[in-house]
Amino acid sequence: VQLQASGGGLVQPGGSLRLSCVASGSIFLMGWYRQAPGKQRDLVAAITSGGSTNYADSVKGRFTISRDNAKNTVYLQIDSLKPEDTAVYYCHARTKLRGYNYWGQGAKVTVSS
Repeated sequence: VQLQASGGGLVQPGGSLRLSCVASGSIFLMGWYRQAPGKQRDLVAAITSGGSTNYADSVKGRFTISRDNAKNTVYLQIDSLKPEDTAVYYCHARTKLRGYNYWGQGAKVTVSS
């Protein structure tokens, strides 16, 4: 499975952004991780093919994950951006039965005035 992410950029605090990630095939779990400079890569949000979601506490209420199974695409809507949201956001996918993990290239998000 190959993942192609898009949608990063420079945004002012309080602004919004939408990240997209297209998978080359259908896959059970899709989501987003982020890695800020000098920090580890952490889960942001994930969604199953059935629509069950999971969010990091730090983004609840501001980030919304969704997916279009027909398009093998996952989206991350980011609202009320804060400078601490600045990071490289990585698309992630995992198969259900064997738990194989796949990563897309990063989408850099910079929140700055």
